[in-house]
Amino acid sequence: MKLYKGLIEATVHALQHIFSDKQQADRVVERLLKSNPKWGARDRAFLAENIYEIVRWWRLIKFSAHMEKVTQPANFWKIVGVWQIIKPTHLHLETDNILPEWAEFEGINTETVLSRYQEALKVRKISQSVPDWIDEIGEKELGEKWEKELTALNNQAPFVLRVNTLKSDLKTVISVFGEDKVETVAEVPTALVLKKRQNVAGQDSYKKGFYEVQDAGSQLIATFMDLHPGQTVIDACAGAGGKTLQIAAALQNKGRVISLDIENFKLEELQKRATRNGVKILSTGLIKSDKTIKELIDTADRLLLDVPCSGLGVLRRNPDTKWKLQPTFLNTIRNTQWNILSTYSKMVKRGGKMVYATCSLLPSESENQVTRFVMEFGDRWRLIDERRTSVADEGYDGFYMALLERIK
Repeated sequence: MKLYKGLIEATVHALQHIFSDKQQADRVVERLLKSNPKWGARDRAFLAENIYEIVRWWRLIKFSAHMEKVTQPANFWKIVGVWQIIKPTHLHLETDNILPEWAEFEGINTETVLSRYQEALKVRKISQSVPDWIDEIGEKELGEKWEKELTALNNQAPFVLRVNTLKSDLKTVISVFGEDKVETVAEVPTALVLKKRQNVAGQDSYKKGFYEVQDAGSQLIATFMDLHPGQTVIDACAGAGGKTLQIAAALQNKGRVISLDIENFKLEELQKRATRNGVKILSTGLIKSDKTIKELIDTADRLLLDVPCSGLGVLRRNPDTKWKLQPTFLNTIRNTQWNILSTYSKMVKRGGKMVYATCSLLPSESENQVTRFVMEFGDRWRLIDERRTSVADEGYDGFYMALLERIK
């Protein structure tokens, strides 16, 4: 495939923003694609795919390029060039790996690169492109399951929609895209997988609130909450509120949904999305102190605690996470999770239920936290059910969810 210098240069600049400036990959890609309206669909696809795949395979590419540190612009050009060489083999593409004779690619020897690539495949943490510490903790906590899940996390995530039943239905949304362009998900009746990735935000059906972008595994969490119209439901770590919107739809706009977060801009974004989705039962609240939680003690029929976590279950979507995470973060976040679980749970009324959820593969952030909670508060709470999704076996993102009932 012919390489165009302008697109490669844009890729180089994007990688510098991600790795040198520590910016989030999805924001960098979004900004880049908006920056040049002259790029066609093929150019945009090339940029997005190459940037994300280079971020995903960063360690493998650096090893193949025989580079320890990548700091200078010339280093990033070399990284992009080396990726073009190993990409056909690594992604099983039917194309050649001949680089154009550009000054920026001088000194890149294809045979040497491919030789080092083959050497890299013998070492899991390099071939699967993760930092040493993530590979170590993954194996420690998951044992034999880790390798299979890690491999699956390096695949591109499916593009999944959640049909908004307040505005539309499955049949209508299927007709928007065409039966041959979508797949249903047996276990998740509101989920539709688009066979081809596309920008749906510009479509009229999206603007009317017929659907949202949300992984099928994520959609399972609201279903797990045992929701019924008329309930008061608190989403206490709402973020931009994808699950809040699904909860409101499950309640059929009957009852009350209270969404809380520590960042106001996320709640403002949620309000916009709620308007588009036709949600009429939402109120939001900024968590400024423990007082916010105390004012809601014993008020919730259902509580969702989708707590902050390492995000290791969603690396397919956010591959730059693995390069930005630090081992010390895990201890900090586990403490945060426990603080949320042990204090926010007081918002549930007697007979009410709570779901504790993470997008992490690690039991130390998930099952272990719930086990500790039941041991400490077993006189007031019982574990009803728990579920973990498998990236490798089910194709969902890696979520954990536990349903607990307050009995006293």
